[in-house]
Amino acid sequence: MSPLVVVLLLCAGLSEAAGRILPLVARRSSVPRPVAILLLLFGAVVESAVFALWPLAAWTLAELVLSAPLSGVAALTWTPGLAAPLLLAAVLAFPLLGPLLHLLLFVGVGASLVAPLAAATGLGWWAAAGCVAIAGIGLGVAVEAVRRLVVKISITGAQELCT
Repeated sequence: MSPLVVVLLLCAGLSEAAGRILPLVARRSSVPRPVAILLLLFGAVVESAVFALWPLAAWTLAELVLSAPLSGVAALTWTPGLAAPLLLAAVLAFPLLGPLLHLLLFVGVGASLVAPLAAATGLGWWAAAGCVAIAGIGLGVAVEAVRRLVVKISITGAQELCT
């Protein structure tokens, strides 16, 4: 990945994390600033990693769908042209604006990954779209499960400290 793509993914991750962390901090004024900043930075890294894994996960699913392994073909990766709409989607679709807009923009970004995946693997457009969708949904569900687990553990830990 080029440095420009890494910066674009980090900015998209920061925007995603800000959309999740800022409402939490606004509702709970007792959260210290250093903790909020640390949560924001950690969330940005996690979201960026998920974004970076999306094409790789779609590529892996495409390889599973194909009967013959893809040899000599470079795996699908983010390019500046593909990552720029992702950053735009992350900035515009701040979760504060609504989950439906957020979902629609990410569907658009996922659709931009379909054509390069189909061209590189030889899959049809619909099969490539399925691989991209399943990879995106799988990564999203995994991150949401980890988020909920962390919240549950932190709430349980806080309750134990109070008693």
